[in-house]
Amino acid sequence: MTQNTTNNSYLRQLDGLRFVAVTMVLIDHWSGDALQFPISYLGVCMFFVLSGFLITRILLQARQKDENLGRSHKFSLKQFYIRRTVRIFPIYYLTILALFIWNIEPVRDKIWWYLTYTTNIYIAINQTWMGSSDHLWSLAVEEQFYLFFPFIVFFLSARSLPKILFGFMAISVGLRLFFYLNGSAWMTPYVLMPTCLDAFGIGGLFAYSYFHKNDAVKKFVTNKVWLLISLILYIGIVLWGKQFPDGHNMITVVFLRLFESLFSLFMVGNAVYGFSGITKSFFEHKLTVYLGRISYGIYIYHKFIYNHYHNSPSNPVVKILSKLPIIDENMVLKIIFLYIITVIVSTISWFLIEKPINKWKDKFSY
Repeated sequence: MTQNTTNNSYLRQLDGLRFVAVTMVLIDHWSGDALQFPISYLGVCMFFVLSGFLITRILLQARQKDENLGRSHKFSLKQFYIRRTVRIFPIYYLTILALFIWNIEPVRDKIWWYLTYTTNIYIAINQTWMGSSDHLWSLAVEEQFYLFFPFIVFFLSARSLPKILFGFMAISVGLRLFFYLNGSAWMTPYVLMPTCLDAFGIGGLFAYSYFHKNDAVKKFVTNKVWLLISLILYIGIVLWGKQFPDGHNMITVVFLRLFESLFSLFMVGNAVYGFSGITKSFFEHKLTVYLGRISYGIYIYHKFIYNHYHNSPSNPVVKILSKLPIIDENMVLKIIFLYIITVIVSTISWFLIEKPINKWKDKFSY
């Protein structure tokens, strides 16, 4: 299938990239960081860059549509929030409801943090994680970004957007440096929305260039040499950070996300314009695309299905694994087993909840 790169196209390979990103997160979380390489950090950052690209692209298209029709941007603003709500809220809040009913700690005690998508702020303030639900911090970051970014795209000068996005990058790195120098725990600059803005900003800058069909940027992001260089730089930063006694040092806290974002930019860029050869076959394979399409559910459910650090003895998956020592004691087989279960749960969620509800989005087109 040839990748269509018109502004209104469905970019099939991005679903394949979602599969890669979520798989990195799952492997790292389920293995208990046994790999000694922060691939879950990269996976989450890749999602942020991807979100920055897709949201900016959607908003620029909507703004252009408004201007062509001579209507207020308030219409597209309303449509954007309705469509985001339809896509994101249902299984998130159903999950929170289930956790509340089953009294999975600390949901009942911290319920308002979950309901308001502010668990990342709780983690930053208290400098502590939240058990089996701590991964929801990244969803909180995305929601907080959605709250203000559409207003920037719709109501500020279109020409100022690149400068603002570059500003995002500077602010993000600067804030991470500020928190580090002031002795904050590493998770504070890791989970706050403003300290993630370099990832969103890089994705947004690419979307701006893509929307305006900037051929120079296309040649840059699809150049495999730059993709390789960005990968080498990313690996170099990780290895450099490992030279310090404290794993959470200035290199990893302040600069790692920036280099993750740069590598993610080239991955997203190549997927947008279309990888070729074996990579194309992988990213456009039916199974890869499907798993990427349901990756939101996979991400939400994976830590409740199995959590390396916070498993309850009553967890049915833990009980099954205890009876299957061949799988439980082999990390590769264990991850495959957990992935299959997670995909089954996410598939049920997709066809019973997400896909039917997503059809409502058609009623709120731009």
